[in-house]
Formats: sequence, C-alpha cells, structure tokens
Amino acid sequence: MTLMHLSGITLYPLKSGAGISVPRWEVEELGLRYDRRWMAVTPRGEFLTQREHPRLALIRPEIRPPHLVLQAPDQADLVTALDPLGGRPISTRVWDDPLVVVAPDHEADAWLSEALQQECLLAHFPVTLVREVDRDHAPRGGRTGFADGFPFLLIGQDSLGELNRRLPRPLPMNRFRPNLVVHGSSPFAEDGWRRIRIGPVPMEVVKPCARCVMTTTDQVAGRRDGDEPLRTLATFRRVNGQVMFGQNLVHYGTGVLKVGDPVHVE
Repeated sequence: MTLMHLSGITLYPLKSGAGISVPRWEVEELGLRYDRRWMAVTPRGEFLTQREHPRLALIRPEIRPPHLVLQAPDQADLVTALDPLGGRPISTRVWDDPLVVVAPDHEADAWLSEALQQECLLAHFPVTLVREVDRDHAPRGGRTGFADGFPFLLIGQDSLGELNRRLPRPLPMNRFRPNLVVHGSSPFAEDGWRRIRIGPVPMEVVKPCARCVMTTTDQVAGRRDGDEPLRTLATFRRVNGQVMFGQNLVHYGTGVLKVGDPVHVE
C-alpha cells in the first residue's frame, strides 16, 4: 500500500501572479506565509486576475527578506517591502467580501501599471485585517487573505494524471495553481475527504473548486491556449453547470509543512 504524502508546496505572493514552489514553508493563521498577500487593483477598487489579464502569469515573485521582488519581461525588477508598515487605505473587494487594504508604494503602482498595461495599484493585505471564510462551507470558520475564498487549494497528482489521460495533450499542474499536491492517492480521492492532517497541520476539505478560464492560460507564456482543459473536464467533472477540479481547504493549526510530509485522512 502506497502511503500518501505531500509532493508539492506552492505559494502565490501576488494573486494571479506566478507561483513559488518550495520544499518547506510555514503555515500561519491566514495560510501559507505570504501567500496571496498582494493583489492588483484598479483605481476604482476592482481586483484584477488572470481571468481578465493573463499577463499576470508573467509576473514572477521572489521572497528575499525583508523584500518582495517582482520581475516582469522587459522591466527592471521591483523591490518593495515584504512586510510594509502602512500605506494609503484603499477600498476593494474579493468577490462578495468588501475590504479596506493598503497601497504602500507609489513606485510599485507605476511598475505594476506598466507590467499590465493598465493603470492599477499594488495592494497589500495587512496581517491585522480579518477576512473570514464562508461559514456555509466551513462552519468552524477560519481566515484567508486575497485568495478567492479559502486559504488552501489541494489537488491529487493522480487526479491530474487521470485528466491528462483524457486530454489531447497533457497539461502541467501549474495550470490549476494548487498550493498543495498530494501523491499516492487514487484519482479524485480528495473529493471524498473531509478531515485530513498534513504533517503537523489539521485541515478540513470544505468545497470543490469550480474551474474557470484561468485554466486555459499558459502559465509560462502568459496567454490563452485554446479551450482545454475546460472542454474535457466538462465531459466528466460537471456539477450544477460548473466543472470541478481540486478541493478548497481550511486549516485549524499552524506549523511547518514539508514536501514528503505524510497525509492522513481522518
């Protein structure tokens, strides 16, 4: 019997930007440390993602304490504070959640506007801000940052394998932007999980992830790449008019996750 283990950890400091794969990382109250703590926002407060701006995939972050470094094609690197102490308050929202966050760096705003070819601000999620997860799905509650709704997205490696078996050409895991990848489970086993423990951190599986046009974005090129995997997912993963792939999780503890950590279903 193959023991399940954590085979991948990825954080996305800038919402919809490129990810950083790490061998180990700290879990805080909001999720992976520095995961989706930054977001592109229009001057009117509308948040921007790869749904409208696939070029966001070309923005590659690096964490070099005490700095966050953002890189984009044909631009000098942006170096800004990883833990800013303040900034201009701005009103925005993530879906149905109104938020008052901060824009701490005018230079960062100009850099991001050039990268996306649209006027925007680089917003930061203060650690003191409380944004609760949807208790309809997670009755025990929890907090998250700029994530769509929950602090973690998990996908089984064999779930991607089964999808790729059906696709005209295989796609990499980065199309689906999970935080956590599990090896050793059967395809789509995560659909039936409820309480799990990854290494030292207890978690609950609270909601399937409905997939959108972002999955059709080539994460290396920063552009749309046809209608897969949505076309194929719709043939066998459609639920109430949406296609599902991956599971959203809420955590109920902190600690350090490491690639290789055992995954226990409770």
